[in-house]
Amino acid sequence: MRIVKAAMIGDVVGSPGLETLETCLPVLIKENNIDFVTVNGENAAEGFGITDNDFRRIIKAGADVVTSGNHVWEKREFWHVLETERNMIRPANYTSGSQTTYGVSGSGFANINKNGVEWLVINLQGREFMSAIDCPFLCFDHLMSIFEGNAADIHPLLLNEGAYLRSVLPVVLIDFHAESSREKEALAFYADSRASLIAGTHTHVQTADEKILPGGSAFITDLGMTGNTDSVIGMDPKICLDRVNKQVLYHMEIAKSQSPGKMQGVIAEIDADTGRAVSIRRISA
Repeated sequence: MRIVKAAMIGDVVGSPGLETLETCLPVLIKENNIDFVTVNGENAAEGFGITDNDFRRIIKAGADVVTSGNHVWEKREFWHVLETERNMIRPANYTSGSQTTYGVSGSGFANINKNGVEWLVINLQGREFMSAIDCPFLCFDHLMSIFEGNAADIHPLLLNEGAYLRSVLPVVLIDFHAESSREKEALAFYADSRASLIAGTHTHVQTADEKILPGGSAFITDLGMTGNTDSVIGMDPKICLDRVNKQVLYHMEIAKSQSPGKMQGVIAEIDADTGRAVSIRRISA
């Protein structure tokens, strides 16, 4: 049994989130002997999107892969990073550019060998209370069939990344960026035994339901967020109150506070030989 430790960190929100990540993540990695880190960075650019500089800062802080969600498209100038950096990923269930002229930039997965362990990170996006995109359940099935060598149709985008694919990928991490807790839990049970760790993102509120599912997958409904907790999901409380009370879509701004921010997420211990999770615990540092 080879036990490896994976940390998944919740949505980084604006400058406070980046600064908190830069302070807390290196300490977390060192004190817990973390082997692999994913960080959701889609809100790093003052709450909406991510820039190239934000991406570099997250990687420098210790992330191996940066995941995202619906806000990854906010900064058009960032799209080239999705095409050039294979450890910057977007939800896989957006239509790929190789399949149709209406496809989008980038890849929905990253396959990385680190210290002799194969890691596959898959980014998916939910559909309940969100935009109507391809089915995340079927997308997961299709990706796994490709990695297991059973797919009848392998698209050019995936063939281009074939150098990174291996026949055995026991450690599979999923960032499911979704609004609905029901949909997140449903996907977790759907992926149970096929993924090592399934973690929800997007709502910025850390849930207290971390557990090991019957098939051996670790799961939490939402990782929480990294940023200013004296806020409404990282944003200015007054503006949020004005929006709900007046029903006027005032421009959201990052909350300003002198209080130190928090970095939230989970650490899971995983048997690298079987891909089964041994433990999962929340972090809020």
